[in-house]
Amino acid sequence: MAGIQLGLIGSYSASLGAYDSIATSVAGVGGTTSVTFSSIPSTYTHLQIRAYGIVAAGVTNLAVQFNGDTASNYWWHQLYGSGGGTGSNNSGASSPFMYMPTFATQPGGMVLDILDYTNTNKYKTMRGIGGSDANGSGQLSLSSGMWNSTAAITSITLYGSTFSQYSSFALYGIKG
Repeated sequence: MAGIQLGLIGSYSASLGAYDSIATSVAGVGGTTSVTFSSIPSTYTHLQIRAYGIVAAGVTNLAVQFNGDTASNYWWHQLYGSGGGTGSNNSGASSPFMYMPTFATQPGGMVLDILDYTNTNKYKTMRGIGGSDANGSGQLSLSSGMWNSTAAITSITLYGSTFSQYSSFALYGIKG
């Protein structure tokens, strides 16, 4: 039975398209406050960012910026849950960043999907999931956002207070 399930999963994944590694970044000694993926090729349908690491105390969101746009062109929504309860946040064009889930002072991870990043006929949308565990007091967050621009995305910058040494970031292109 396990062999059949693996075959089904493998063929299902292939029909959705392939994930190609575009770029990776690992924070060096002393960490880093931002990670930029630039010169992103336009040969994919969607992008995905996968990250793992630790962010400085007090930071629970990751700021995302496209093409260096510092205007208030970002809308986002967020639902979160932690050992202490649940909540939500949102913003309507009040920030030069889109806030997405991240990991906090404990190791954690996140996945961000950027949909139709080269389509110049619509605004860009993004969805993310991320979280970390601190022995029961961590947080899980689901977010969605929109960049109010029809420009193709050619660079993505991720900001945090400080991403600790060895925090890793990978950008993937999704075909099909």
